[in-house]
This record gives sequence, C-alpha cells and structure tokens, in this order.
Amino acid sequence: MILCIAEKPSVAREIASILGAKSKKNGYLEGNGYQVTWTFGHLCTLKEPHEYYPHWKRWSISELPMIPPRFAIKLIENDGIIKQFKVIEELIAQAEMVVNCGDAGQEGELIQRWVMQKAICKCPVKRLWISSLTEEAIKEGFQHLQDQSTFNKLYEAGLSRAIGDWLLGMNATRLYTVKYGQNKQVLSIGRVQTPTLALIVNRQLEIDHFKPEQYWELKTVYRDTVFSSVKGKFSSQEEGNTLLEKIQAALFTITDVSAKKGEEAPPRLFDLTSLQVECNKKFAFSAEETLKYIQSLYEKKVTTYPRVDTTFLSEDVYPKVPAILRGLRMYEEYTGCLLQTKIAKTKKVFDNSKVTDHHAIIPTGVNPVNLTIEEKKVFDLIARRFIAAFYPNCKFSTTTVLGEAEKIAFKTSGKQILAPGWRVLFSKEKIAEEEISGAGDEKNHEEEKTLPAFDAGESGPHEPSLSEKWTQPPKYYTEATLLRAMETAGKLVENEELRDALKENGIGRPSTRASIIETLFKRNYIRKEKKNLHATATGIELIRVIQNDLLKSAELTGIWEKKLRQIEKGTYAAPVFIEELKQMVREVVEEGRSKK
Repeated sequence: MILCIAEKPSVAREIASILGAKSKKNGYLEGNGYQVTWTFGHLCTLKEPHEYYPHWKRWSISELPMIPPRFAIKLIENDGIIKQFKVIEELIAQAEMVVNCGDAGQEGELIQRWVMQKAICKCPVKRLWISSLTEEAIKEGFQHLQDQSTFNKLYEAGLSRAIGDWLLGMNATRLYTVKYGQNKQVLSIGRVQTPTLALIVNRQLEIDHFKPEQYWELKTVYRDTVFSSVKGKFSSQEEGNTLLEKIQAALFTITDVSAKKGEEAPPRLFDLTSLQVECNKKFAFSAEETLKYIQSLYEKKVTTYPRVDTTFLSEDVYPKVPAILRGLRMYEEYTGCLLQTKIAKTKKVFDNSKVTDHHAIIPTGVNPVNLTIEEKKVFDLIARRFIAAFYPNCKFSTTTVLGEAEKIAFKTSGKQILAPGWRVLFSKEKIAEEEISGAGDEKNHEEEKTLPAFDAGESGPHEPSLSEKWTQPPKYYTEATLLRAMETAGKLVENEELRDALKENGIGRPSTRASIIETLFKRNYIRKEKKNLHATATGIELIRVIQNDLLKSAELTGIWEKKLRQIEKGTYAAPVFIEELKQMVREVVEEGRSKK
C-alpha cells in the first residue's frame, strides 16, 4: 500500500478523490492501492528546555546560555494531534512507500519530515511537488514524483531556521525577562520579531522627536494652471515676499513648451508580499487576512501556490497561458483581444533564472465559484494583474511648461495618456505603488494632471501667491509599508529591480511575515489606529532595554535570511549557520550578564 501524507484534511480529500481512495476510514481515506492521511500543520515541535535538562526549567541567568548538545523533537501536547499521529504512525509501519504531499515549501517540508522521523519511517519516501491543486496539476505531479532526497537541502534550511529561532528566542527572552521584566512580565524576543518591532519603534520615535520647520512656497496661477517657482522652498518669508512683490504687477510669459513621450510597462505579477501590500492599500486587509484569503483561493483550485517570493513565471507556464485566459470567462472583454493573436513572451514575465521552487501567483484558469466577497476581491486583483501582463505598454506624453514674470522662472508639468494599453484593466485607478514613506506626494500629483495647450511666447495676467508650509514628519508604518520594509531589511526602495536584489536579505519569509506582525499585536507591542501601526509603551520599552544591536538589527537578520536561502540552494552549510548562531547567543548572554 502506498501512503500519502497531506498537510491538511481538505488537501488530503482532493488528492484521495483523484487517486481513487474513496473509502473513509478513521483518520485516513483508502482505495485503489493508496491510503491518504493528513497532518494539521505542525504536529511536532522542538523540545522545551526542561525536556533536555530538568534544571533548565528555572528561569535564571546563571543557567544561560541553554544550548542542547543535540536538538530533538516532540509531539505537540494536544489530544487531536496525538490521536492523528497514532493513525499516521500505524499507517507508516505498514506502508511499502510514503509520498510526502506536504505544502510545497520550506515549512511544509519541515512539518512532514518531523512527523515521519517521529513515526520512525523506514520505507522509501517520494515527494509530490505541485504549484496548484487542480486535477491536472495533481495528476501531473504524481506522474513525476521525486525522491525525497532531492529536497534534503530544503529540509536543512527549515531545520536551521527552527533551531536558530529556538536558540535566540529561548535564551534572549529569558535573559531580558529575568533582568528587566517587572512584575514577572515576559519580554518576548525573536530572531525576526524583534527587528520588525524595532523598525516600528524607531519610526515612531522619529515622528515623536520631529521638529517641524517653517518654509514658504511661491506659486502663481496662469490660465487656471498652477506654476511653481523653480527656486523651490524659501526658508525666510522676507525672501519670498520680495519676489512676490516684484512679479505681482508683471505679465506672465510662457517661455518654453516641451513634450516627451514615454512608455509604462504593466505591473509585475504578484508574489505574496506584493499581494499583501496591495490588499492592505486597497481593502485595508491585514497581511494575515490576505494570506488566509489567498490560501483559500489556492485550496479552491482557482489560484496557484501562494507562499512565493518571485514575481516571474517559469517558461514552462507559457504554453498554458491561452487556456488560463480562456478560463477567465468573466474577463472576456479583456482576454478576447489577447486570444486572437499569439501571446507575447517577454523576460519581464517569463524568466527561469528568477524562479526557484514556485512561480508568481496567477489564476489556474478554473472558473471561480462559491467565493466570499473578500476572496472575490483578492481573485480580481490577481486575475487583472495576470491579464495585464500580456497587454501592450501604456503610452503617455509628459509635457513640461516653463514661464516667467520679471525673470523669475516658474514650471509646471502634466501627463497625457496617448494609448492606455494595460491600464484599461484598471480604469482610472492609480497603479503606481504607494511610496514606502507614505502616499504619493504633491509633486507626483502635479505631474499626472492634464494641461491646457500652451504656446511659447504667449503672456497674460496671473495670480501669484506665497504660502506658508511646514516640513512634515515621516509617516507611520501601515501593514503595506511595513511588509515592504521587511522585504528590504528596512531600506526605503521603490524601484522593483533594486527591491528584487534586496529580497535575498529580507526579514523573514513571505509566508511568515504576516504571523510575525500578528505576534506583535498579540503581545501588545504594537496597536493599529486606522491603518497606521503604533508601538505601545511596552513595545517601545522593550526596544529601549535591548541594548544589543544584534538582536534588533534588520540588516543582520536579513543576512541570516540570506544564509538560510543559501542553505536551501546548497551553497552554505547548515552546521556552520547553527554554530554561528550558537556563538552569537553566547555573546548576547555574556554581554547581558555583564551589564547592570
């Protein structure tokens, strides 16, 4: 009998129906030579400190650092988990072969490997690796099962991550709780959680300590169009007033009109982070909510695997594109023109070098039914982004108009869409992503306005004015901007290509960032006001007492993440990474012990 182990009951049912295992048993399905069972996510976890040595149960600085000679796993103490594990254990003992049907990612690999280790699996193991749960994908996956050993490096990366989190979390949490936790309050510290909190706290402190500075702007209105002085901001009102008085009675003359044509490529396909960013901006969904909705869409077979960090497709997807477009029947007004000609194949969409385990999130072509309102919103974003990827560029003309009064130069600019191209899918929505520092600024707004026709040499009356302004503090993080900051280890980056380069050093993985943010909420380190994230007094105090920069450095955490990815690729050794973390934990404890 061949035993298949899925990560959850719903996925097990899908696989069982395709394999012909239709007979319901206690904790599994059987038939056609297969048994299909499931886990509920993590059934196993690393042992607690006291399960290695009883004296580690006491929280004491003298017992630190806690570094087990060999890490071990245990079953999570839950009646439902223990019952299901016994089912899996008995099935594994009788199986001639096991097929690991876990989630096709690092965490999924770790979950299944731990269960098989705990159950002492001795028979051969194959791996099912698929990017969607459609019948076609599952059948194709079973026709191309791979040896489990192919994914050993993926497992090593997942195991290294878990051990690293245990080492730093257990030791640093106990160190700072014992030393600074008043009224026995636990000061929870994590390898990813703490640098993320530090980003929010540091931004908030910048805002709290911000001292606004006064400045003045000279503008004038000519033919219902606002022109700004090219001198920019004036630090003194007197300087601005001098120029204002000089030009008030003078005519305004257009000195130059220039137009420059340009093109704007379609937005990239979604990876998980960019989808969470977009859903937070458009619908105010939290990162956790978006992950829940896209996971449900994946399980309903209408979108591909969601926990991805690439915005590209592999070239083997290209032949499937027409069928996927035909399956998007409610978007026929947009797909019809694409299906009449050969679909464009561009490196901006298809690039094998930018795809590792999974490609970008796209529709599967299965007609979506029984979706919730929230799921429909998320699916619509994914479908439109996918269709737009094969549309022509948006063509526009940027017009810059220069003018002057009494030799004081002014400027304005505007944008005119010449051919909307992919923008037809988004009507009048602004596609440009919100800047990491906040919403689009006044300059961007001015560039997008449409201008009347001006001729060089024309002149006429105008209405100049000098307005008082104050510099603004940085904007609070929203979940959208925090996700982007986590992706780039705190660096403010708008350019997509540069952001891609920094993803290697991002904080956390796309699949874990939502849970990290939720953990900060649950531990009362941050709170939400409208869409803005504020650090609580507890969160600010925690970052204040953590004097070791290693524990709260986004860049250092990003370097660890890069090493974990290198372990996955086989270019960095897991034992070296774990030894580095052990040494760091020793240094953190020693430094914390010596400081008063």
